[in-house]
Amino acid sequence: MLSAQHRALVKATVPLLETGGEALTRHFYRIMLGEHPEVRPLFNQAHQASGDQPRALANGVLMYARHIDRLEALGPLVGQIVQKHVSLQVLPEQYPIVGACLLRAIREVLGEEIATDEVIAAWAAAYQQLADLLIGAEEEVYAASANQPGGWRGTRSFEVARRVSESDEIVSFHLRPADGGALADFLPGQYIGLRLVIDGEEVRRNYSLSAAPNGRDYRISVKREAGGKVSGYLHEQVKVGDRLELFPPAGEFVLRPSRKPLALITAGVGITPALSMLEAALPSGRPVHFIHCARHAGVHAFRDWLDEQAAKHPQLRHYVCYSEPRPDDRAADAIGLLNRESLADWLPAERDLDAYFLGPKPFMALMKRHLRELGVPEGQCHYEFFGPASALDN
Repeated sequence: MLSAQHRALVKATVPLLETGGEALTRHFYRIMLGEHPEVRPLFNQAHQASGDQPRALANGVLMYARHIDRLEALGPLVGQIVQKHVSLQVLPEQYPIVGACLLRAIREVLGEEIATDEVIAAWAAAYQQLADLLIGAEEEVYAASANQPGGWRGTRSFEVARRVSESDEIVSFHLRPADGGALADFLPGQYIGLRLVIDGEEVRRNYSLSAAPNGRDYRISVKREAGGKVSGYLHEQVKVGDRLELFPPAGEFVLRPSRKPLALITAGVGITPALSMLEAALPSGRPVHFIHCARHAGVHAFRDWLDEQAAKHPQLRHYVCYSEPRPDDRAADAIGLLNRESLADWLPAERDLDAYFLGPKPFMALMKRHLRELGVPEGQCHYEFFGPASALDN
């Protein structure tokens, strides 16, 4: 039970965590991943190496500690964590491991003079409160996924029915249930979790569903990342007829019901969730402005398909921006980085619209600033990170 004294002690540690939070979380990960190999599949080692994962955890810990007595102020953070956990199948029995390692890291980084028995007891109670909240919310999602038509819990075997090269860097995999059973629907913008064993090591990753629900198969479109263990394996090793283990669809970055004009603004592989959003939006007749940025035509996936959709649906306008076009590339609507002037020209004149944007973090920070300066209401601008969440400074 979290007492008033516990809350006071936790909040009192916030200034210390603000100055050394990332060091604490790095130490925490070293302890947990070094001593508990059973949880390693839940963590992307590239995000560990880059510091993205420790920064994201530090930000989350600080947010929780600041609002320990008013959890509703955390806003969408809890829901985002729940969806990420569900997509990777985080289970109740893994929470005590995380809690024990976190408390040990607090003690070892802050020292026993600061991290007294009373402080550790307060953090133990606070962690248990958060764990209970997340476990309960995650179980609701797991149960809902299992109970819907075509749904399941845990892993389910899927067969690669088709493999399509979409660009020099992106390959699509069409995945059908190996048991021949029904297939659960999902919300446009959601992703699936993938469980693989590569060189004897289990790894788990999330990939956006890049086509609207069709009741037959799921499509993921994977960019090959330089040095990427999983993306390299999928590109090089996985072929038609192979089987992959999938977790049910998850995610809160979804197309929301609306009749307002829709702007889908993407860069690179950030195009993938926007494709399913577009497919879902077109039958409604609402105006859609699809804006995509790529280095050049060789790495621009789905351009032909988007042009075909624009020819079929007069309410769809499709714009292309190449930052490094090659001499023989098809024409783009703009060259260089997408600037505010081009964005202003391509958006509806009336700024009361819904905007969804996704791509590399610098791109998203730029789009967030451009949209604000152009008068698009902040509450109607939506984005998500492919990796650990962080702030978009602008």
